[in-house]
Amino acid sequence: MCGFIGLIRNEETELTEQSKDLVKQQNDIITNRGPDDEGFYFDSYISFAFRRLSIIDLEGGHQPLPYENDRYWIVYNGEIYNYVELRTDLINDGYEFATNSDTEVILAMYAKYGEEAFKYLRGMFAILIWDKEEELLVGARDEFGIKPLFYSRQEEGVYFSSEKKSIGLAMDQQTVDSESLQHYLSFQFVPEPKTMTEGVHKVEPGHSFKMKPGDEPVFKRYFHARFTPVQTEKKKLMKQIRDVMFDSVNVHMRSDVPVGSFLSGGIDSTIIVAMAKELNPNIKTFSVGFEREGYSEIDVAQESAEELGVENISYVISAEEYVKNLPKIMWHNDDPLADPACVPLYFVGREASKHVKVALSGEGADELFGGYNIYREPESLKVFDSIPGPAKELLQRVAKVIPEGVRGKSFLERGTTQLSERYIGNAKMFEEQEKKNLLKQYNEQSTYQNFTNPLYREVENAHPVNQMQYVDIHTWLRGDILLKADRMTMAHSLELRVPFLDQEVFRVASSIPTDYKIANGTTKSILREAMETVVPPHVLNRKKLGFPVPIKHWLRHELYDWAMVLIRNSQTSHLLDKTVIEKMLTAHREGKNDYSRKIWTVLMFMLWHQIFVEGVYDITELQKEESQESKLIMN
Repeated sequence: MCGFIGLIRNEETELTEQSKDLVKQQNDIITNRGPDDEGFYFDSYISFAFRRLSIIDLEGGHQPLPYENDRYWIVYNGEIYNYVELRTDLINDGYEFATNSDTEVILAMYAKYGEEAFKYLRGMFAILIWDKEEELLVGARDEFGIKPLFYSRQEEGVYFSSEKKSIGLAMDQQTVDSESLQHYLSFQFVPEPKTMTEGVHKVEPGHSFKMKPGDEPVFKRYFHARFTPVQTEKKKLMKQIRDVMFDSVNVHMRSDVPVGSFLSGGIDSTIIVAMAKELNPNIKTFSVGFEREGYSEIDVAQESAEELGVENISYVISAEEYVKNLPKIMWHNDDPLADPACVPLYFVGREASKHVKVALSGEGADELFGGYNIYREPESLKVFDSIPGPAKELLQRVAKVIPEGVRGKSFLERGTTQLSERYIGNAKMFEEQEKKNLLKQYNEQSTYQNFTNPLYREVENAHPVNQMQYVDIHTWLRGDILLKADRMTMAHSLELRVPFLDQEVFRVASSIPTDYKIANGTTKSILREAMETVVPPHVLNRKKLGFPVPIKHWLRHELYDWAMVLIRNSQTSHLLDKTVIEKMLTAHREGKNDYSRKIWTVLMFMLWHQIFVEGVYDITELQKEESQESKLIMN
């Protein structure tokens, strides 16, 4: 597990010490991703820098790593869980190895298969490989986007990095991408491949690329996360789910350092812990919650831990420390993210890092097995399927004139609106008209449907629930869930592993018939049934809460003054009409409406802008503070 920097220059160049120093600075800024080791490789075209977090004690695992008499050089971030099996096959085919590392296995696989090699890798990864003989740079990102990979063309060439802030050091200034801001206000994150910084992009999940010096990267999709339901006998399918999940948890626990697990009050993390406990009876679990009643699952998590016979370590977060840590959290996120749950994830990562170097977590179960409550919406709206088109249009007009807050308005609006127009993912913040009022420069041609319509076209004949899952996997999962999972744990040099997001698990999950997912008045129905003998009964059919955060209450009380000061001090008046958000905050405080999520979306952009554009916060001081915390944890 690590972080890396890569630069492919436009033309053959004799490197200066100044150029090397910049790469070293870029590498230093991501020390949290790999505090145990660093390495460099320079030639006339390539600069590679690497930081390592040592998880598996493999001889010769130092990167950048060469192969075939220094023809190939690699930097890579991640873990390949099937590298032992791949290595055995390669040896049988006559390939030789100088190390026992998964890194060298990737190089050997590339030497054998070229770009097709990435299809065989079971794990999480972002990879750069330089072929000196062909003068060709090749890269790839894992199927779901567990590990990040940024890139940007600058004057001297194309930079790649595990974190956007490293690329920022090579830029004269960071400019807000206006299109990304417009989309962020819809999704609460910037949908990939764009970022909030103009000219910086992400390699998309399931894609590889190749490029020559001076050229642009040419991308190729090697994995497509499609749902292809197959009618299967239910008991047989339940056994397949149990077997594949146990196998995934097993390979995700490969490590030479202690492995722990996050534990909430929900079924996903409880499944992981229950299975991990079979492999390590002494596994430690970690939970966080809030002081406010109704916003903590610690008691449920502790009950689960007691029934499973594992240790649970919990921490209660106050409003004061929540807001105090926001600048550091935003700095780690690289881009604005308005999901309030990233903060408790930061704290649970901090607590876990005091005891372990690797933690398991339940991300991905909802997207693969149909776990979000909104996935039941198509079932509840079936009554509208038999209504003729003209009648639907009339009902839609009626719904528009019904005052806000009147019962039935939302039901009529949703029932008379096509799925592709009403559903853009698990979160939807501002409507287009609201963005038009808020933004100083609104582009009529750049709506959220620019991202979602192509996805709906790819699955236009699928069941509505599968369509929603497909949209979430290609937007919400990579843009929100996995972004915060990676950044909030790597902030504490903690490796997070997500056994649900495994190629073999997806193979089984993608074949599940839709009626098995949303049966019995619940979500993830077949997963719950399959795990009846695995998880405690009190968790089995518990309603999904996620990481509940009392933002709604705090913005009316504890955080109101902080929010108003941030709005008024923010140098974003050229981008946003700040009076709109001030009025929303005042109305929210007075209890006229719950605007908390929309307000929070704007506040997080303003905080990001202060850090990365205005320079209000001293980045060096943020790094020092993180470093001091890490030393305290290690001691």
